[in-house]
Amino acid sequence: MYKDSKIYVAGHSGLLGSALIKRLTENGYGNLITVPHDQLNLTDKKCVHDFFSLRKPEYVFLAAGKVGGIVSNKTYPADYLHINITIQNNVFDAAQKYKVKHLIFYGSSCTYPKHSSQPIKEEDFLAGHIEETCLGYATAKITGIAACKVYNEQYQMNRFIALIPNSMYGPNDNFDLENCHVLSALIRRFHEAKINNSDTVKLWGSGKPRREFIFSEDVAEASIFAIQNAVRLENQHYNIGTGVDYSIQELALKIAKVVGYDGKISWDSSRPDGVSQKLLDSSMFSSLGWGPKVNLEQGLQITYKWYQNKINAWT
Repeated sequence: MYKDSKIYVAGHSGLLGSALIKRLTENGYGNLITVPHDQLNLTDKKCVHDFFSLRKPEYVFLAAGKVGGIVSNKTYPADYLHINITIQNNVFDAAQKYKVKHLIFYGSSCTYPKHSSQPIKEEDFLAGHIEETCLGYATAKITGIAACKVYNEQYQMNRFIALIPNSMYGPNDNFDLENCHVLSALIRRFHEAKINNSDTVKLWGSGKPRREFIFSEDVAEASIFAIQNAVRLENQHYNIGTGVDYSIQELALKIAKVVGYDGKISWDSSRPDGVSQKLLDSSMFSSLGWGPKVNLEQGLQITYKWYQNKINAWT
């Protein structure tokens, strides 16, 4: 991938897409293609093929799709399935037809079995039942991971690369409490509690489940690294994580400290916890020479500063 290569970042305004734009630009890649959703509907096959025919991107980072938290996934599972599979099918088909050199597809840790041994290895894929609360989304992502492999097998090339990052966070994350993930939800909850001088913040579950979090720009760097080292990759998916996980209780305390909230935290154990642990074994990808650079404390500081600036812009 040369500095003047045509690089299309799908979903460029989202959490990962914006991180990709930032890191690609900082690394000297100047020929970036971005198109707003209202100008390119990725669920419309003709629009997608017309775009690829006209713009002819050489490299694609497929960071577009419908994402959300546990409540949204449980409420709209068919939407998560249909929208994500449709986008994947359209973009994969066009990438193959118009001879994209490499496409990065992003899976999800929720594609692994609910009761996987920890840390989760790539070989655990399809080895058991997945978590029911994210069935629609996970099924779409499983399809995309499999598509990368079978396209490469059928056409005898390593065009499609599947990465599975663990829970991402960072600037441009979603802070809508109905649709966001746990980390961004906690940032908003503690920020609002501080502003409103609330004595207590009540959180869902027991706080005991453990999660691994990775800063969005680290995933962006891993993506660029994957394309730069594509000839060294096998035709399989690769886990992308930090190798460190935290209980939700530990995460809540860290976020409260960053936000500056010093009230009490209570837990509603009548609410579901979800999977008890999701820690990825990323050693296979790390052995190629990549590693994360931003620890959780640093990432939380950056993310909260972005959130504060965004709140100030809204008001």
